[in-house]
Amino acid sequence: MSFYDAVYEQVKRIPKGKVATYGQIALMCGSPRASRAVGYALHCNPYPGVIPCHRVVNRFGGLAPAFAFGGKEAQAELLRSEGVEVSDDYKVDLAKYRFAE
Repeated sequence: MSFYDAVYEQVKRIPKGKVATYGQIALMCGSPRASRAVGYALHCNPYPGVIPCHRVVNRFGGLAPAFAFGGKEAQAELLRSEGVEVSDDYKVDLAKYRFAE
C-alpha cells in the first residue's frame, strides 16, 4: 500500500462531525513527520465524495486556504453541514471536534 493509500484509508475513518489534523493523520500512517505529505495526498484526492478530505485541518484547527475542492469557504460549508462549528476566521475548536481513535 502506498503512503497516499494509507492516508486515504485513515481519512475515511474520521466520522461526520469530527476533524483530524494533518499531523494526526501522518502519525496514524506511521510517519509522524509527514504532515506535509498528507496535505499533498489530500490535494490529489481521487475520490472527494468517498474520501472526506474536508475533515482534515491544520494543527491550530485552521481550514486549508487552498482547499482543493473550492477553497476554505467550501470546506467550511462541508464541515458545517456535518455539525462542526467553524469560526468566522475559518477555524475549528480542536478540543471539541478532534477525532480520537
